[in-house]
Amino acid sequence: MKIRVLGCSGAEFPGHNPPGFLLDDTILFDAGSLTNVLDEKGQHKICHVFVTHAHLDHIRGIPFLADNLIIGGRGGTVKINSIAPVIKTIQENLLNGSIWPDFTVIPERRNGLLKFVQLNDSRPIYVNGYSITPYRVKHSVPAVGYLVEDSRGKRFFYTGDTGPTSATWKKVGDRQIHCLIIEVSFPNKMEEIALKTGHLTTRLPKEELSKIGRMPERICITHTKPQYIRSVRREIEGLRLKNLKLLRDGDTIRI
Repeated sequence: MKIRVLGCSGAEFPGHNPPGFLLDDTILFDAGSLTNVLDEKGQHKICHVFVTHAHLDHIRGIPFLADNLIIGGRGGTVKINSIAPVIKTIQENLLNGSIWPDFTVIPERRNGLLKFVQLNDSRPIYVNGYSITPYRVKHSVPAVGYLVEDSRGKRFFYTGDTGPTSATWKKVGDRQIHCLIIEVSFPNKMEEIALKTGHLTTRLPKEELSKIGRMPERICITHTKPQYIRSVRREIEGLRLKNLKLLRDGDTIRI
């Protein structure tokens, strides 16, 4: 597995891109960063987008991707995968013919460039040799993280945006996670706003790890607010956890 980090920021500033994780050049997890990073050739390779939730910083690349693919003359379909509430929000508030054209009926009503695929919590689907399972997480809107497993039994779990949760880890069970990509949006001093908005501070991942059946082999931190990156980095170092990394845009994760 090769995961390219197109973006891993919790806000947009120069040099800091919103979340987008590209697996093997064809499967994208969240679309906060997409067309602003990938060239035309790279965009044409994408066949599946798995969305954790419908906040703008996780979906904004979808309409621009569709526009670029239509103009570029690419045939075929790009599947937008998520749970029902997320799909409904995107349909009604983004690809609704007003904010942006509805590319599920363009170029033809029965042959749209985009196709929504509704996922069920805790039920895997199989894409390009991967088992991909959504698990509900605790956020301010309906949201899921994704457990991805390849034919060798290697796994990563991407939380998307989440606050503290026990139910998620209980469902994941004692399966070995070889790489956990977990959010830390705020430094510890901002725990009140973090919890209100469904996010984690620096100290909270350690509590989340205590709920997991088996310690992940590697832990990658994502979604940090750029304004607090120095504070979060300093506090992460103080956790004294092995194989812990604060991700940067452009990183590559190999599993």
